[in-house]
Amino acid sequence: MSPLRLTYLAMAIIGALWPLITLWPWLAQNGLAPAALIGAWTASPTSAALFTDITLAASAFTLWVIAETRVRHNWPALWAIPAAWLIGLSFGLPLYLFLRTRPIT
Repeated sequence: MSPLRLTYLAMAIIGALWPLITLWPWLAQNGLAPAALIGAWTASPTSAALFTDITLAASAFTLWVIAETRVRHNWPALWAIPAAWLIGLSFGLPLYLFLRTRPIT
């Protein structure tokens, strides 16, 4: 595996663990309540702006993954979409780059 692919993999692992570790205390206290989580993300103008920014970036990322996967036929790369939406773009994007740079047979 190339150093670049290893870097993408390391970034994906960190990008998955860091958000989950920092979100875990909130989830332990409030449970899995999507409406409450979105409410917390939009509680202030600055957090709402960041939430909007990340949501738009994840939407653009989703379109890019779909468009490029249709051309390259790299179907496993589609796993990056739920990774980005369910865990975070910090996980989904490096995961996609890791999957995209694999040798296609």
